[in-house]
Amino acid sequence: MKKQLKSISAFLILFLFSTGAFAQLQSPEDFLGYELGDRYTPHHRVLSYVTHVADNSDLVTLHHYGKTYEQRELVYLVVTSEENHANIDEIRLNNLRLTGLEPGEPTANQKAITWLSYNVHGNETNSSEAAMKTLYELVDPSNRESKEWLNSSVVIIDPMINPDGRDRYVNWFNGVIGTEYNPDPVAREHREPWPGGRSNHYLFDMNRDWAWQTQVESQQRIKVYQQWMPHVHVDFHEMGYNSPYYFAPAAKPYHNVITDWQVEFQTIIGKNHTKYFDENSWLYYTREVFDLFYPSYGDTWPTYNGAIGMTYEKAGGGSAGAAVTTQEGEVLTLRERLTHHHVAGISTVEVTAMNAERVVSEFTNYFERAANDPAGAYKSFVVKADNDSDKIYDLLTFLDSQKIEYGTAGSNRNTNAYNYKSGQNERVSISENDIVVSVYQPQGQLARVFFEPNPMLSDSLTYDITTWEAHYRFGIEGYALESNINPESNISAQDFRNSSVSGADKPYAYVTDWNSMDDARFLAEITKHGVKSRFSSVDFEIEGQSFKRGSLVIMRGNNRDLGDQFDEIVRNAAENHSRNLFGASTGFVTSGSDFGSNNVRYIEKPEIAVLMGDGTSSLSAGEVWHFFDQQLHYPTTQINTDDLMRADLSKFTTLILPSGSYNGVLTDSAIEKISGWVRDGGNLILIGGANSNFTSRNGFQLKRKQAEAVEPTDEEMLASYGDRSRRYISRTTSGSAFEVKMDTTHPLAYGYDSEYYTLKLSADSYSYLDSGWNVGTVRDNSYRSGFVGSEAIPMIENSLSFGVQDYGRGQVVYMIENPLFRGFWENGKLLVANSLFFVGN
Repeated sequence: MKKQLKSISAFLILFLFSTGAFAQLQSPEDFLGYELGDRYTPHHRVLSYVTHVADNSDLVTLHHYGKTYEQRELVYLVVTSEENHANIDEIRLNNLRLTGLEPGEPTANQKAITWLSYNVHGNETNSSEAAMKTLYELVDPSNRESKEWLNSSVVIIDPMINPDGRDRYVNWFNGVIGTEYNPDPVAREHREPWPGGRSNHYLFDMNRDWAWQTQVESQQRIKVYQQWMPHVHVDFHEMGYNSPYYFAPAAKPYHNVITDWQVEFQTIIGKNHTKYFDENSWLYYTREVFDLFYPSYGDTWPTYNGAIGMTYEKAGGGSAGAAVTTQEGEVLTLRERLTHHHVAGISTVEVTAMNAERVVSEFTNYFERAANDPAGAYKSFVVKADNDSDKIYDLLTFLDSQKIEYGTAGSNRNTNAYNYKSGQNERVSISENDIVVSVYQPQGQLARVFFEPNPMLSDSLTYDITTWEAHYRFGIEGYALESNINPESNISAQDFRNSSVSGADKPYAYVTDWNSMDDARFLAEITKHGVKSRFSSVDFEIEGQSFKRGSLVIMRGNNRDLGDQFDEIVRNAAENHSRNLFGASTGFVTSGSDFGSNNVRYIEKPEIAVLMGDGTSSLSAGEVWHFFDQQLHYPTTQINTDDLMRADLSKFTTLILPSGSYNGVLTDSAIEKISGWVRDGGNLILIGGANSNFTSRNGFQLKRKQAEAVEPTDEEMLASYGDRSRRYISRTTSGSAFEVKMDTTHPLAYGYDSEYYTLKLSADSYSYLDSGWNVGTVRDNSYRSGFVGSEAIPMIENSLSFGVQDYGRGQVVYMIENPLFRGFWENGKLLVANSLFFVGN
C-alpha cells in the first residue's frame, strides 16, 4: 500500500511539474482579484503583476530601464521561448549587426522582434490593462499557438510608457466614481479636470517626443530601443469614444524614405486583424487621419529606424471613463476597449511570427540600401565649422542620440548646393573642417528625415507639423548637396566644449559672450548664488578682446558682499557650463562703452511668475515649466489662473502667460490688474495664443493683421463639398519654417544673427507695432520649409513675430511664435532668456 501511495505521489509530482502547476502562474484576474475592465489598475499593481509573471514563467524576463520624474519605475519585458532566452544576447546582437550599427558578422540565430508599447498617453488607459491580458496569453502554458510564435520571434512589452500621467488620471477617476459607473457623458467622471492625464509630469505629449527626447522617460526608453532595434513596433492609443477602431495601413502622406516593404507589411498586418474583427463584427477603419510623416511619433520614429511602425487607436480616452454611452446609444465599456487592443496586439505577434524570415530579411535590406544605395536627391549635408560652437555641440549631441554618423569634409572644395540660409541653389565653398553628414550610412534614411530641406508631401492633408529641419532648428548655417562627401570620422561633440579663464587672476570684471542657452544657464546659476551682473548694449573691445552686444560683464565692485566667494562662484559656474571667461583688469575699453557707462546695464534679478491652470494650454504651460525647471534651472512661481485676482503681483518682476484661450480668466478686471502691474515696471511675456487675448485691448498695441478682401472666383464658389478640407488648408500652415528678420540692436535679439528661422504653427498673423519695437518680422519671400497654404502666405508675410512695447515703466513682450514648442526648437530658447534678463533693464 505504501509503495502504491509513493508511486501515486511521484506520478502527481511529475504531472504537476509537467503542467507548470508548481510555477503558480496566475492570470491577471486571479492575481488582481477582479476581472480586467471592472476597474482601473494603478501603476504599482500593473508593475506587481508583470513582476509576478516574470518570476513565475521561464518565457519572460523583466528589465528595469529607468524612472519617471515622479520616481515611478519604467520596465519592459522580453517574452520568448526558453531556448531563445538562453541565447538572447546573441539574438539581440545579431539583430544589431544586421543594421550595421554593431560590428561583427551575425550568426544564423536571427529572430523577428516585435515591440508593443502601451499607455504613452496617460488617460488612454485601456492599453495597460490590455498589456497584462496580452502578456498572460503569450505565456499561458495551455496556449500552443503562442509557444510556436515565441519559437520564431521575440516579443518586447512596455506595459506603461507614461506612469505619471496614467496615475494622475486613475487616481482622479477613482476619487469621483460611486458604487456604479455612470455612462451618461455629462457625469463628472467624464469631465477630467485641467491638465488631464494625457501628458507626463511636465505636461509634455510624449507621443511627440520620440525623436527629440526632451523628457527623461523618452531618453531612457530610446536607449533601450536602440539596444534591440525591433522589426515591428506598435503604439497603442485611444481616440474619441464615438469612434471605432483604427489600425494599419496608415493614411497618406508617407514620408518618401518609407519603403515599399514597410507599406506592404502594414497591409498584411491590417488584413490579419480584419480576420478577428470581422468574426466579432467589430467596427474598424484604416488609411485615414493617422499618417506617417512627422518623425517624432511612436509609429514614424520606429519606421525611420527600419521597423514597421504602427499606431492602433481604440475609442475611449479620458472622457470615456469606465463606461460611457456613445452617440449610437450603446454603452462602451473599459472591458470592450481593452479586449480590442488585446486582440490587435496578439494578431500583430502572430502575423509577425508567421512571416519572421521575411521580416528579418527586409529589415536587413533597409539598412543595406541606406548604406550603399540611399534614395533621395541629397546625398550629404554640411554644417559650417564657423557656426557657434555651442550650437554645433547641441546638434552633434542630437545626432549621437540618433546613432547618426558624421565627420569633417577633409578638404576644401567649391560646389553647387542648396543653401539653407538663402533657400536657393547656388555655388558654395566648403572648407576642410566643415562638418558633413553623409546618407551613405546605416542611419542614412533617418539623416535624410532630419536634414532634407523640404521633404516632399505626397498629400498636404497631414496630422502634424511639416518641418523640423536641423539647420533651422539649431540655428546653424550649411548646405545640402546632391553629391556625396565621405566624411572623415575625426570629431566628437565634446570637441566643441571647453572652459577657460584668461586675463587677470583677480579681475576688475569677468567678461563672457552671449550666444546660446549655455550662456543663459551660466547667468542663471550665478544669479541664483547672489552674483550681480551687467550686460553691454553695444559692441566693445577691451585689452585685445572683442565682444558683441549682450556680452555679460560681471564686476567685482558690484559683488563686494560676496567676498572671496565671488571668484569661486563665477569660475565654478563657467566650468559647469563650459564657458570661456576673460578677466579684464580695467573697466576702460578700447572701443565701445566703459563698464561704468549706462550702456552697460545692470541685470535686475528676475522674480518670475507663470500663469497655469484652466484657460491655459496644458502643453504650453508644461513647455514653460520644463524650460525653467529642467533647461534653464531657474526658479519660478506658478500661479493658478483661479488665483490671479488674489495674487500679489508686486513681488514679481516678470509674468509669463503661456498659450491658451483664457476663457473666463482674462476678464476686464484681470486685464486691468495686469496692466497696472506692467505700468509700475512689470515685464509681461505673452507666448503664442496668449497674444490674442490682448489684441485691441486698451493700452496694448497688438492688432491682428487683416486679410485683403478678395472676391472668390467661380471655381472657388463651385468647389465640391468633398474638397472642403483641401479648401480649408489653403488658408493654413501646419508647422512651417519662415525666415524672420531680427533687429539685433534690441536686447530681445541679442545673441542672434540678422536672420532667425521660426516655426510658424498657424497662419494667425499680427500687424507691425505702431510704436514700440518690431524686433522680429517676417518679410517678403521668407518661406523656407514645410507645408503652407497658398492663401496663408500673404497673411504670414509682412507680419510681426516678436515685438516689445513700452508700457508705462514696464514692457510687454509679444512672442507670436512659441519658441518653446515641444521643447525641441533649440534656437528659439535664447529669446525667452533674453526676455527675462535683458528686456526692461
